[in-house]
Amino acid sequence: MGVEVSRLSNGLTVATETLPSLESVALGAWLKSGARNERSEEHGMAHLLEHMAFKGTRRRSAFEIASEIEDVGGEINAATSVETTSYYARVLSDDVPLAVDILSDILQESEFDPQELEREQHVILQEIGAAHDTPDDIVFDRFTETAFRHQTIGRSILGTPETVKSFTSKQLHKFIERQYGAERMVVVAAGDIKHDNFVREVEKHLGGFRSKSDNTMPQFAQYVGGDFREDRDLMDAQIVLGFEGRAYHVRDFYASQVLSMILGGGMSSRLFQEVREKRGLCYSVYAFHWGFSDTGIFGVHAATGQSDIAELVPVVIDELQKVGENILQEELERARAQYRAGLIMSAESPASRASQIARQMLLFGRPIAKEELMERLSALTVERLTDLSSRLFSTKPTLTAVGPVGTLAPYEAVLESLSGTQTTARKLAG
Repeated sequence: MGVEVSRLSNGLTVATETLPSLESVALGAWLKSGARNERSEEHGMAHLLEHMAFKGTRRRSAFEIASEIEDVGGEINAATSVETTSYYARVLSDDVPLAVDILSDILQESEFDPQELEREQHVILQEIGAAHDTPDDIVFDRFTETAFRHQTIGRSILGTPETVKSFTSKQLHKFIERQYGAERMVVVAAGDIKHDNFVREVEKHLGGFRSKSDNTMPQFAQYVGGDFREDRDLMDAQIVLGFEGRAYHVRDFYASQVLSMILGGGMSSRLFQEVREKRGLCYSVYAFHWGFSDTGIFGVHAATGQSDIAELVPVVIDELQKVGENILQEELERARAQYRAGLIMSAESPASRASQIARQMLLFGRPIAKEELMERLSALTVERLTDLSSRLFSTKPTLTAVGPVGTLAPYEAVLESLSGTQTTARKLAG
């Protein structure tokens, strides 16, 4: 049957997909508002709201929210990303009305009790401290901060101790009033669900949700690039080398995803084989491509010991340059199969499927059929990927490293090596 879509009179979008053979439903509300939508003094507020979601409403205490959903064997949670916030649940199909009721109650009637707020602020301060003490967390935080310097898209979702401690209940309510509107929300269900019945439930509980919110777009992302290093007395070093990627809607988005598979998407990938298997320079290495609404970022992460850090980056750069010169057809077929299988497997999970539909509705205003995605993958060619890699890796790099990084080559040497003005061995490893 595919995805069915309805729109309520207040602008709220409702989408469902029936998944045969299931007896449960994954459902939730996704909002086009995340950490990127925060003002400077609100840094970390979207994440704090996620923590406060289940701390009580005018109708239910925190315990009642938890016990009502767990009395029927269900689960409920929330999540924050750079560009979205979601509140979601998983229940048996008969309990969908209860889940819609609870989720809508949280969205519309949360009280943000000052005592509960103080407790959650303390929890998040611990979370910030834990992240600072985790090198692989810190290296990625510094990576996005460096790639998008002085921009909300590059900031840590957690916020800072100073901003988090400053938030009040009144500020949380104002943030929701400004950011949460029906026109920026999609309610999705996937599983054993009937579309018309679900629309009626959503209309009943969210049909009166305010239509308008602040539609001011966050600042357009400007990839900057640069260098950040933090020398710490650790056994291992965490390194991320990245470049400007592609936004979700750009033609080369799926090509970028497949290219990341070829470079570092599994044990047969180039980086894994060359850096880990043949040379033993690290215990972890992979490539990634993150897409956003107006930009993207392509990168390689590696974790290595102090004795290998000087040799690691030159080898990674060498592999980046090689992929721009030659990609085998069999590599393309393997990476395409990996990506295709991942899409199909994730679609078999109602929670993953609901999240996919929500993301597509928020980004493109429509669901994207599996067949359309497969056509885009099938259209990829070796020539297109080699051309893309040459363009990707000619942008200014972002290099971040945390740990014993004293022997890591200077950023200027990395720039020269990527541009081909110096040999890797002479300039980087020397």
